[in-house]
Amino acid sequence: MSEIYPKGFYIDPNIKFDINKLQSALKEVDNRVARQSPLGERDINAICLTQVPGDPNSITGGNVRGLFWTKPDSTYNEVQREQPIDETKYNQFVELFEDTYFKEVYDTLCTKYQIGRIRLLWKLPRTTLSWHRDPEPRIHIPIVTNFGARMCVDNVVHHMPADGSVWVTDNTKYHNAFNGGEEDRIHLVATVLNFDMKLFDTDAPSISAI
Repeated sequence: MSEIYPKGFYIDPNIKFDINKLQSALKEVDNRVARQSPLGERDINAICLTQVPGDPNSITGGNVRGLFWTKPDSTYNEVQREQPIDETKYNQFVELFEDTYFKEVYDTLCTKYQIGRIRLLWKLPRTTLSWHRDPEPRIHIPIVTNFGARMCVDNVVHHMPADGSVWVTDNTKYHNAFNGGEEDRIHLVATVLNFDMKLFDTDAPSISAI
């Protein structure tokens, strides 16, 4: 019998990474380059691990954030933020990080998934993202987290622990992430282009107790 997950969340039963190596690699990468803050420093910080070959601008500015839609005001009207990105072009791992454990993570994920941009994303303490939706689902590998760090997909709230597991979240639905703790929440997040969306269909309760 297949595992049941909260609706909008899926955990890959066949891939799991070494959390200690992930955390060590995170420190290495964070010491090598400055984080980017495409939405403002109090919102989210990012370091990109993949890029368009030969195009360093592909991991700067709006390309770090990417296309999304939101309903920002009392009209409830949906508006588009940023321009579409061709995720298939992000097929080069950033050379500066090739000697880190993240290159092994990238190579392993690519054996199963077609992925585009891969970013390390910092959600700072006591902050939240906007309520928005993205064009594709996302792979999440929590590296540093706390009990107050949650993701909400549609009406489902769930905590993803930092244990090396590979989660896939249905970011095509309206969602957000918030960090209600007092330390950073840091995930490796990858755009996934070939995920079987039927794997998100479960009858799990709307609010997770985890």
